[in-house]
Amino acid sequence: MTIIQGAKLSGDDPEAYLADIPARIVDHKINRLDERLPWNWVSQSKEAKAVA
Repeated sequence: MTIIQGAKLSGDDPEAYLADIPARIVDHKINRLDERLPWNWVSQSKEAKAVA
């Protein structure tokens, strides 16, 4: 399965996922990279709403 297909199967926009991940993965711990896979990904706007 490709990253794009994974994002589609998760109901997310693949373009938004591909635009968001490079900036967020830089300072993410390597042993927690599974959190950034398409089926676990939460956009920054959704994450901000959850915190507020």
